Amino acid sequence: MTNFLIKGGRVVDPANNLDGVKDILVEKGKICAVSDRIEKDGVRVISAEGKLVLPGLIDMHVHLREPGREDEETIETGTRAAARGGFTSVACMPNTDPPADNAGVVKFILSQAELTGCVRVYPVGSISKGLRGEELSDIGELFEAGVVGISDDGEPVSDSNLMRRALEYASMFHLTVISHCEEKALSSEGIINEGYVSTVLGLAGIPAAAEEVMVARDIILAEMTGASLHIAHVSTSGSVELIRRAKSKGINLSAETAPHYFTLTDEEVRSFDTNLRVNPPLRTVRDLEAIIEGLKDGTIDAIATDHAPHSVVEKEQEFALAPPGMIGLETAFSLVMSELVDKGVLSLEQAVAKMTVNPAKILGLDAGRLNEGADADITIVDPDKGYTVDAERFASKSKNSPFIGREVRGMVETVIVAGQPVLENGKFVLEKK
Repeated sequence: MTNFLIKGGRVVDPANNLDGVKDILVEKGKICAVSDRIEKDGVRVISAEGKLVLPGLIDMHVHLREPGREDEETIETGTRAAARGGFTSVACMPNTDPPADNAGVVKFILSQAELTGCVRVYPVGSISKGLRGEELSDIGELFEAGVVGISDDGEPVSDSNLMRRALEYASMFHLTVISHCEEKALSSEGIINEGYVSTVLGLAGIPAAAEEVMVARDIILAEMTGASLHIAHVSTSGSVELIRRAKSKGINLSAETAPHYFTLTDEEVRSFDTNLRVNPPLRTVRDLEAIIEGLKDGTIDAIATDHAPHSVVEKEQEFALAPPGMIGLETAFSLVMSELVDKGVLSLEQAVAKMTVNPAKILGLDAGRLNEGADADITIVDPDKGYTVDAERFASKSKNSPFIGREVRGMVETVIVAGQPVLENGKFVLEKK
């Protein structure tokens, strides 16, 4: 294991209210010292002058597709994409094939991550067996196997009593329930956001109420049970307001959104680019503005990618037939820098918190901080380096991003996981952790 000294970077660590030029000494995989000036003989020096030195980014919502859809993504390619985007930890959703509704699948994911992954992988177990929303998974078994939360992401838990029981059982193990809020009776055969654009294009719409009805229900159940509830991929102004009110009442609640919900609207769908088909769908300018305000005032705690790889064959169909989802690991931080920090929506410290310490707290991870004694999970970024998003540069197995060709800034240069460099100067130097 390499010992090294990171010199002269701007260290931004919201967990420790730290923002200033510092040196960081790493020995035996741990952060040994963070100080204004550190001198140490016999260790390798990594110069970070003019760079941002951040806690390793955490994405609490990704789809790695393995097992079952290795044609779209694998744990190996997905974690490489994560490293390319500056993430040292990812939480993977359970809608694999077979789903992560039992200890065997969870242990397989952890084993594959150990064998082929280059960042930390935290499995999320399913709320219900087979993601069918009919019978609870054995949450105790999933907890013992190593899950950090439970979710039926991709499918809502329509049965309110089942959701109540999930919250109650999860709280026994101090697990967060991550809710995919969608009322299927309202979303039905919808393809894009219901509104003016869907009418003009002649595409079936998904009303904002399809999300908001379930957000409201789950907030009520969270208040009833006292359990920890997390609302995934918030996309509407109504959802933001419901979450804001619930938090003001002290309900044990957190929420995330994804970069596409604060950068894109349903107006973009006029291009019929199938990479713009996501679930929940891209919403209106009003919704986008509400998401931005929710990020700004703290209503939305975390920024996650909902990285959803699909093959070229799947996406090269007519819009209504293409599966929903876009990849996001490799563009997320640059979009946050370009669209939130540069535009004054969030300070750099606030933005970093939503991608480090906040998701760590929600999932109960000992991560997202740079204090002495912590694991050396570190991301170094050149904040001034602009670039054009290029599909040929993606480490992901899939290329379904609507941001290809977009000009952004903030190039991830170096990623260190448990004291081991994975990426240096934008190039992979370690195939697995």
